[in-house]
Amino acid sequence: MNSAKIAPSPAKLILNMGLKHRNTFGLDSTAELAYDITSPDQLPTLIKELEEKKLGWRALGGGSNVILPEYLPGATLLINILGQEVLKSDAQTTYLSVGAGVDWHDLVTWTLEHELLGLENLALIPGTVGAAPIQNIGAYGVEVGKYIEYIEAFDSKTHAFVTLPQDACQFAYRDSYFKQNPNRFIVTKVVFKFPKVWQARLQYADLAKQFKDTNSNPSARQIFDAVCAIRSQKLPDPKVIGNAGSFFQNPIISDTQYELLMKQFPELVSYPDVAGKRKLAAGWLIDQCGFKGKRIGPVGVYEKQALVLVNHGGGTSTDILNLAKNIQEEVLGKFSVRLEIEPNIL
Repeated sequence: MNSAKIAPSPAKLILNMGLKHRNTFGLDSTAELAYDITSPDQLPTLIKELEEKKLGWRALGGGSNVILPEYLPGATLLINILGQEVLKSDAQTTYLSVGAGVDWHDLVTWTLEHELLGLENLALIPGTVGAAPIQNIGAYGVEVGKYIEYIEAFDSKTHAFVTLPQDACQFAYRDSYFKQNPNRFIVTKVVFKFPKVWQARLQYADLAKQFKDTNSNPSARQIFDAVCAIRSQKLPDPKVIGNAGSFFQNPIISDTQYELLMKQFPELVSYPDVAGKRKLAAGWLIDQCGFKGKRIGPVGVYEKQALVLVNHGGGTSTDILNLAKNIQEEVLGKFSVRLEIEPNIL
């Protein structure tokens, strides 16, 4: 009996593929060589071939956190690894394995349907599961890193698959070991941990406001519905108007700088962070500089949320980045606070 392992089918190659549908900004971009990655096993051979041909490459998930140029030379790896399964469950925790290409919001919906609770505050965030830990996505007081047990990825530096437990991922505010080592790791699978004892997280004002008149504690499903409603009211649907959600990180400053700013701007919106630090609301800073609803050619700032830059149609990465630079300069001049761009610029 032959027990030899069957070689995986090579990744399908598409020449000069348009990526307008593959980025939520809706930017016209063309990938010279686009590879459809449906299995982790396709990666070792492909990466080796690309290196031998001296071709640059980058991985692309749902394109919800990237700014694409008009042309992407070399290889673009479209991560379409699907599937999810419960690995094990004990008295305290359930462990769920999910392919990197699974849609993030679809996963959050699925976990609720299967009584795996904890990700409800992260509902309606666009993108894929594989991209979520790179940015350590977060919303309404929850970050995804808290629910990750380990991550499987292909390490292009060592040409081997690696398993990184939660602590090795170095999760921080919108940061991770993967983000600190760009174009090294290709995430293929994320294993989540869901505690059996669930607790509602309602510390963010917008979410707390939704339930202030109710006497009972909300369920995970009610929080999920509330988050979806809030996000829909505040953020534009990428299918209707191109955007990448929050474009700037909320800046973190020292208590000393915060106290100085409060003297000058008593209405300053902020949140407590680690000891000795405050997190400022970037959207408020941008709004105070008069950018909310402002349009410059095909791009602009969303009328309902100054933290979101939008593509009204026909905008390019240059248009978006010029607008972002203008905003950064105005905020720095007025508040002496530097805004960092959240999406990755390819």
